[in-house]
Amino acid sequence: MSAHAGAHDASRLRCKIESLSDLKGELASLRIDRDRPAGPRLRRWPLFFFIPVVLGLALLYGLRFRQALAAPEVETVRAAVIRPSEAPAGAPILTASGYVVARRKAVVSAKIQGRLAQLRVEEGSRVRQDEVIARLESLDYEAQVERARASLQRAEADVAESRRQLELARRLTAESVMSTDQLQTAESRVRVNDAAVAQAKADLGFSEAQLANTVIRAPFTGTVVKKMAEVGESVAPIPPGVNISTSSGAIVALADLDTLEVEVDVSESNVAKLSGDQPAEVAVEAFPDRKYRAVLRQVIPTADRTKATVQVKVTILDKDERLKPEMSAKVTFVERAQAAAPDQPAAPVVVVAKDAVVSRDGKPVVFEVRDGKVRTRPVVPGGEREGQVIVRDGLAGSETLVARPPETLKDGDAVRVKG
Repeated sequence: MSAHAGAHDASRLRCKIESLSDLKGELASLRIDRDRPAGPRLRRWPLFFFIPVVLGLALLYGLRFRQALAAPEVETVRAAVIRPSEAPAGAPILTASGYVVARRKAVVSAKIQGRLAQLRVEEGSRVRQDEVIARLESLDYEAQVERARASLQRAEADVAESRRQLELARRLTAESVMSTDQLQTAESRVRVNDAAVAQAKADLGFSEAQLANTVIRAPFTGTVVKKMAEVGESVAPIPPGVNISTSSGAIVALADLDTLEVEVDVSESNVAKLSGDQPAEVAVEAFPDRKYRAVLRQVIPTADRTKATVQVKVTILDKDERLKPEMSAKVTFVERAQAAAPDQPAAPVVVVAKDAVVSRDGKPVVFEVRDGKVRTRPVVPGGEREGQVIVRDGLAGSETLVARPPETLKDGDAVRVKG
């Protein structure tokens, strides 16, 4: 028994030694060789990190560009501060029909007759005072200028020669070589040549003026409302007071849109109801929902006997770019606003277009446009006046607001402003 147990213990010892040897070999295989150079995989790890970053930035800018293109296009209006006395209030007095006209307008034509060689404007072009609008063919006038200049040079040469001969005649007369009659003849020749120089200068000035008249300039700053000639057509001077639609030979019709007003015919029996600075509101047929504040500017001091009317001119106080000359309009004159009590002075109020105020979550708000994005601003409306909403709180009166904001518009959205 003891011999068999000893053999068994010896076998177990050999197994443990073999297990330790295998463990040592496995540990040796796990040892890191610090002397062996790093493999390609370790050297490429910065590139694997850089590619996702570049792709992420490209995706970010692509999304932003797509969002900019997808931004809705909106129209805007501006909030305004007015005094109660500036806005019409009270019951209507009378209504009259008429047209929107520019107080400052002109039919532009050339001062001389000629053929149009260049036209630099179209309908809607904005021009400044003295800006070149068109040019006429000018070869003939340029030739006349050169001819007049040559005539002047010849006349000046004749003057110089006659003065030289006059000096010679004076010396010879003093020496009793030449008679007094010959001296007087030389003096007369100098005077004749001086007159010839003056005439040549006048001719040159006239030729230069004619050449300058081939350049047509804007008489004032305004907008071209009608083009009345094309390149190659003959144009001519137009007398004042012609009708824009029937004038022949003119080049363009120009109007200062900053001076738009309304001209209406009021019955003779109703003129007495109007007084200076009478408040009114204007409605044009093109935009029946838009009301413009206005005030009476002038009652023409004569009547039209054929229609038994008097022409009245009304200044529009809050005109915008939608108004165009010759639009049909109706003017409603209203009673003046009641003066405030002495202890309660009338304070300025903020007004906005009615279509700029909408309801969100049951509360009135407006959308202010700032840096290409909209900002929701709650407001406290205080009633309507002439198609506008009085804002008692929430606006300062100089904000740019979205007109008719869509239902999907929300705070922080990017937008593009029309125009």
